[in-house]
Amino acid sequence: MLFYTQLFTSKRGSLAKIWLAAHWERKLTKAHVFECNLEATIRDIISPKMKMGLRTSGHLLLGVVRIYSRKAKYLLIDCNDALLKIKLAFRPGQTDLPEEGLEATVTAITLSEDFSAFDTQLPSLRYSCLLLFNIN
Repeated sequence: MLFYTQLFTSKRGSLAKIWLAAHWERKLTKAHVFECNLEATIRDIISPKMKMGLRTSGHLLLGVVRIYSRKAKYLLIDCNDALLKIKLAFRPGQTDLPEEGLEATVTAITLSEDFSAFDTQLPSLRYSCLLLFNIN
């Protein structure tokens, strides 16, 4: 039991933040949540270095779920903020162009019809056949 006490009560223990999330969720800060590497933590819980009771591993898995839930909430908040900012930036009718600049002229958006590059003469058919079949 001494192992568990040192592992969970010390702030530097590998599973201390997980234990804190399982038992005192309100004391868990945003920094604690983002410091946790859940993949490594789950690996430590599934295959511990020392024997661990089923109840203890259950508490630790509860902490993992709570931290994962917090990470998902923070991600949702960030996505909603980004979506709101995008909608505000691209809302219709909100342009800073003058009234006469709202429509482009035909010459500004239309390419000129210059087909002079296609007026070159093609080689004669006889010359092409000679080159194709290596006939002298």
